[in-house]
Amino acid sequence: MVEKSEFDPQLIISHEFPQSTFTYTERDAALYALGVGACSKDAVDDKELKYVYHKDGQQAIEVLPTFSTLFSFGVQSQIAQIPGLQFDQRLLLHGQQYIEIYKPLPSNGCLLNKISVAGLHDKGKAAILEVEILSYEKESNELLCMNRMAVYLRGAGGFSKSSEPYSFAKYPSSQNLAYKIPTIQPFAVFEECTHQSQALLYRLSGDYNPLHSDPMVAEIAGFSRPILHGLCSLGFAVRAVIKCICRGDQNMIKNISGKFLLHVYPGETFITEMWLDGLRVLYQVKVRERNKAVLAGVVSLTRLSSSL
Repeated sequence: MVEKSEFDPQLIISHEFPQSTFTYTERDAALYALGVGACSKDAVDDKELKYVYHKDGQQAIEVLPTFSTLFSFGVQSQIAQIPGLQFDQRLLLHGQQYIEIYKPLPSNGCLLNKISVAGLHDKGKAAILEVEILSYEKESNELLCMNRMAVYLRGAGGFSKSSEPYSFAKYPSSQNLAYKIPTIQPFAVFEECTHQSQALLYRLSGDYNPLHSDPMVAEIAGFSRPILHGLCSLGFAVRAVIKCICRGDQNMIKNISGKFLLHVYPGETFITEMWLDGLRVLYQVKVRERNKAVLAGVVSLTRLSSSL
């Protein structure tokens, strides 16, 4: 158990992370696209080939908006170094991801990441820590995107000093994309199989947590075999929205939220259900083999496709 006297909320929310850089090439963007299933059904898919190939040579491929989640790799290791934050690293869970896209991501780039604590909440048996990453093009200093990840620190709750549970958030309430999965028939449904090697392919984008590759580590964690990365599942879900709602135009996406509900085993089949609510797409992802919801959230669009 965490010693609550060692858990200092004020010290945590005032922590200043060092700035970091992230450099990538179009090869990284293409490898990521393959890792989240692009062209897996059809190698010449006219809506997805652009993410991995350009007819004039490999210089101007397009980039999936969820590729931006890679910019925050390494932040979890920095969380453990925050003064006043005491928790068991084995009990950390990635609970939610929120993304805002301010301009289309270039096929290669050198980015400057500015990282800060965006929220801290006492949930009794657990604490929720939110970390925000603003990514700028280093040369122009133009803001490209923002990622905000929420991690659940099991066993680290109960640190409030008053009867009201401690809760701090520095972002506007408008960024809390509240949603309720409708009970009516979805506007669109997209079904897609993952491969047995999906996690092994996705990990090449930089997330080398052995939980996703080592059978012994997975067994210790309580799983029958290695599980798929949550952000890989998010990539599959957003691809489904782009194909079915955006008609292949990834630049229609304004922001994305995803809540990770349950683990996924590589080889399972995703069923992504989508509902239109104005310029919002509510979505839920189930795995066919266990008939369980594994991911849900909202994708906000800049406009609707004229072909809908």
